[in-house]
Amino acid sequence: MENYFKLKENGTNVRTEILAGLTTFFAMAYIIMVNPSMLGQAGMPWGAVFLATIIASVIGTLVMGLVANVPYAQAPGMGLNAFFVFTVVFNLGFKWQEALAMVFLCGVINILITVTKIRKLIIKAIPVSLQNAIGGGIGIFIAYIGIKSAGLLTFTSDPGTYELLDSGTVIAGSSAVPAMAALNTPAVLLAVIGLILTAILLILKVKGAIFIGIVVTALVGIPLDVTKLGDTMSFSEALSQLPTTFLAAFGKPGLLSLFSDVSKLPLVLITIFSFSLSDTFDTIGTFIGTGRQTGIFSDDDMKAMEESSGFKSKMDKALFADAIATSIGAIFGTSNTTTYVESAAGIGAGGRTGLTSVVVAILFVLSAFFAPVISAIPAAATAPALIIVGIMMLSAFKDIEWAELSVAIPAFFAGIFMALAYSISYGIGTGFIFYCIVKIAKGEAKEISPVLWISTLLFVLNFVLMSLPL
Repeated sequence: MENYFKLKENGTNVRTEILAGLTTFFAMAYIIMVNPSMLGQAGMPWGAVFLATIIASVIGTLVMGLVANVPYAQAPGMGLNAFFVFTVVFNLGFKWQEALAMVFLCGVINILITVTKIRKLIIKAIPVSLQNAIGGGIGIFIAYIGIKSAGLLTFTSDPGTYELLDSGTVIAGSSAVPAMAALNTPAVLLAVIGLILTAILLILKVKGAIFIGIVVTALVGIPLDVTKLGDTMSFSEALSQLPTTFLAAFGKPGLLSLFSDVSKLPLVLITIFSFSLSDTFDTIGTFIGTGRQTGIFSDDDMKAMEESSGFKSKMDKALFADAIATSIGAIFGTSNTTTYVESAAGIGAGGRTGLTSVVVAILFVLSAFFAPVISAIPAAATAPALIIVGIMMLSAFKDIEWAELSVAIPAFFAGIFMALAYSISYGIGTGFIFYCIVKIAKGEAKEISPVLWISTLLFVLNFVLMSLPL
C-alpha cells in the first residue's frame, strides 16, 4: 500500500487517508438520496437512478484513486442534474433518455479534449493571478454551500423590487435577498454546535478534527431528533429497476431519436455544448483551487503535464478519470458525473493520495446496502466541515495584488463572483472575460494565450445562448 500510493512521499499515512476518505464521503453523501429525487422528477425510476448514482461514483472515484493517485471523489453533479431536469427535459421538451444520450456525448467530448491535450492547454493558459483567485473562490463557494446546508441563511422577498408579469400585473418584492436565519431550530443550533466544535478541534490541532466534528455533531443530533434514519427502498428493489435506465441512452427514444429531427439539431448541439462547458470548467476549477495550494498537483507535476505526451503526470490521469466518468454514468442512467468540490473536505483533513478516493469508493459501495444509515447523517453535521475547509482555502487570495485594479477586477469575478453566481464555471468564465477586457484596454492583447481567447469566446457564446428565449 505504501509503495502503490506513495504515502510517505506525499507526507501522509494510512490512518490520515482513511479519515480523509470518511470526511469526503460524508460531506458528499447527500447526493445518494438527492440525485434520484431530482432525476425522478423527469420520470426516471428512483431505484434505478439510486444505483446508477452509486455505480458512476464508485467507478469514477476508483479510477481517480487507483490510476491518478489523487484524493478526489466523483459523483453526479448538483446543478448539472438540475440543468438535466428543468432545462433539458422540462423547458426544451427532450425525453429523459435523449437527455442521457446528450450526457453520454458530453462525456465523449470530454474524453476527446482530454486525450488531445486541450484541457491541459486550458490549465496552462490560465494566468497565476486567476489561478489564485479560483483557489480562493472555491473556498468561498464551498463555505457558502456549507452555510446554506447549515440553514444559517434564509431568503426573504425584497420589498424594493418589482416584476412585471406578461399579464400586466406588477408584483412587489419578487426578488429574494439573503439574511441570517433565526437560531431557534434544532437543525440550525446543531450546525452552530458543530461549527464551534470543529473550529476548536482544529485550533487545538487534534488529529482527524474535521471527521471527529462530523461524527460528534451527528451523535448530538440524535436527542435533538435531527439525526434519524432515512426512508429508502431495498437494494433488491432498486436492482430490479436498473434495467430501465441501463443503456437507455442508446435506444429510441435516446441516441437513435436525438438527431432524427433536423430542425432540432442546433438545439441539441447547443445543449451538449452547455453540458460540456460546465462540466469541463467545474473540474478544472476544482483541481486548480484545491490541488495547487495543497501540493497535490505540485509545480513539478504541472511541468510534467505540460511537457509529457500521453498520460504520465497526476494531472493528466486525473483529467482522464474525470472525463470517462460522465459517459459511464450516462450508460447506467444518471446525469453528468464530475469531480466533487466537497473533496476539499477530505483534503482539508489531510488526504493527499488515491487511498482517500479508494476509501470513498468503498463507502459508496456500502451505501447501496445501508442507505438509511448513510442518509441519517444530517446536513447540519457535515456543513461545519465545508465552512471550515472553505475558510482554510481563502489563503490563496493573499498572493493576489488587490491594489492593482487590472489584477483585482478579473480576480474578483473568478473568485468572489463564483460564489455569488453559485457556479464554478460561470465564475471562471466571467474572470476570463474581464481578464481579456483588461489586457485589451492596456494594449497587452498579445499576452493573451490563443487557448484563453477561444475559451473566453466559448463562454461569451454560452452566456448569449442562455439569454435567448427558448
